Amino acid sequence: MGQTLTYGASSIIGRTLNYFLTPLFTSAYTAAEFGVITEMYAYVAFLVVMLTYGMETTYFRFSNNEEHNTKNVYGNVLSLLISTTTIFILSAFVFSQDIANSLMFPENPEYIIWFAMIVGLDALGSIPLARLRQENRAKKFALVNLVNIGVFISMNLFFLVYCRLNYQDNTNWLIDMLYNPEIGVGYVFISNLIASVVKFSLLIPQMTVKLQLNKELVLKMLTYTYPLLFVGLAGIINETLDRAMLKEMLFNQNVKLGMLPEKALNLAQTQLGIYGANYKITMVISMAIQAYRYAAEPFFFKEAKEKNAKKTYALIMNFFVVVVCLMFLGVALNLQIFRYFTPKEIYWQGLAVVPILLLANVALGIYFNQSIWYKLSNKTIYGAMISVVGALITITINLAFIPLYGYMASAWATLICYGSMMVISYFLGQKHYPIPYNLRKIGLYVTVALLLFFARYRQDLTGDFSWGVLGYHTLLILIFIGVVAFFEQKTLKRVLPSKITKKLT
Repeated sequence: MGQTLTYGASSIIGRTLNYFLTPLFTSAYTAAEFGVITEMYAYVAFLVVMLTYGMETTYFRFSNNEEHNTKNVYGNVLSLLISTTTIFILSAFVFSQDIANSLMFPENPEYIIWFAMIVGLDALGSIPLARLRQENRAKKFALVNLVNIGVFISMNLFFLVYCRLNYQDNTNWLIDMLYNPEIGVGYVFISNLIASVVKFSLLIPQMTVKLQLNKELVLKMLTYTYPLLFVGLAGIINETLDRAMLKEMLFNQNVKLGMLPEKALNLAQTQLGIYGANYKITMVISMAIQAYRYAAEPFFFKEAKEKNAKKTYALIMNFFVVVVCLMFLGVALNLQIFRYFTPKEIYWQGLAVVPILLLANVALGIYFNQSIWYKLSNKTIYGAMISVVGALITITINLAFIPLYGYMASAWATLICYGSMMVISYFLGQKHYPIPYNLRKIGLYVTVALLLFFARYRQDLTGDFSWGVLGYHTLLILIFIGVVAFFEQKTLKRVLPSKITKKLT
């Protein structure tokens, strides 16, 4: 439990601090400029998956296999990543201008170079971090991640607050030398690069291992991991491709309507910025899922050796659904508060996507819990197939409906994609690695959450704040908690002190 709390706390604290940079970015930049940030980080997510190609999970799997020496596994995995990452970074340097032209950033080829270094360093650092998790060194893991986030936040505050406010102050020549307002959103990227360098430096001691490439072991690992690469790629397509598609498709549509290219691009980036800012609100659930994943994945592999492992997985799923449904209600019913997360009112017109994307994250979290079946049964090819189906759904819906409905189409595509993956994974899992999930309770909690959401007071989210609405929505959340407490009486009696459970029952 201590390890879980440390992993969870470090991830939640770090991501929460990073999360609260969004109000700073949306205040400091226009919606179009925030669209640039949204797009570039969508590419980062894709590239990190490409460069790690499932090696974290592969490392966990092979290092827990008695047939292989853990140090040999680590040395081979690290050697593979160093080789591929070096090739990637060198290629980005050579073709930076061509890539910038294709992304419609012809005047900023430096973005490509900066992000190549950011992604490369993060990819190389992923395996030392995995080693810390595998060795249960949660404190060191937490320290590295928190320092990384701390540096990123500090540098952003330095450039976007301190330097920007004091620029051209005749008494502060250092700021005038370090800060140039024409760099604009580039300071977000520079801050990230500095943070990545610091993080990588902290992980160098974890790389003191004999680098090697054992042909037999490498082939076994690549055979195991290549389906996970497709899982990762398809998953990241589901998560981020809509951002790239929105800009491209809206730009082309605007040009066809007769707009000048410059104006068409600005409008497309503005819509992307609005969508990206509201997508950030929904990251509350995904941050919790990621924190949970850090501790859960190694635990799932170790628990597989136990006699009652499947019952444990089913019980964990039950309470996971309760937590994410409660988070869904907490955000979706309080958008009149969460809208201030993006201070400029231009972003509020996109709040309608938030409940849809929150539900999509609920489905994604359930799917992640289910995915243990194909990882433990060595049927990772099924994970690839499921993710590819999801990617096809994402691409098809976005291509068909973005021209008609803009970013609302992207939100619905995300929900339909993750919902479909969740259902397909369940039925395949029950065939190949059956886990006795309590579908009645899971279905009950999800249904109650949805009914309470539809019972909300439908107010104009761009209007004035209302205490009455807040009170009513708080009551709806308390009703959900009451339903869970009623149906989980037996579990509560085992966990809570007797005096409390008597009052509840």
